[in-house]
Amino acid sequence: MANRRAKNRQAPRLLGLGLDNPDGHKRVTQGEGFLLAGGSEETHERMTGTVIRTVEDLGRKGRTLAEAEAREVIDLLRKNAEKA
Repeated sequence: MANRRAKNRQAPRLLGLGLDNPDGHKRVTQGEGFLLAGGSEETHERMTGTVIRTVEDLGRKGRTLAEAEAREVIDLLRKNAEKA
């Protein structure tokens, strides 16, 4: 049974890792198609905002992270990172 669940679970399409963490707090944000881990409070909030805006942009185009081409996701992430 556990094997079947593991096979049905898809790995995140997008993984964000924050490496600046002076306070030692563990931060994790997970959504459909993405996983964000680590970072200072500011860095983690910036990563989260960027990814959420990217997912929303794709949603308006009728696509998910899993359905979008890598180039499109990269372009949207860059555009949305500038807003953060």
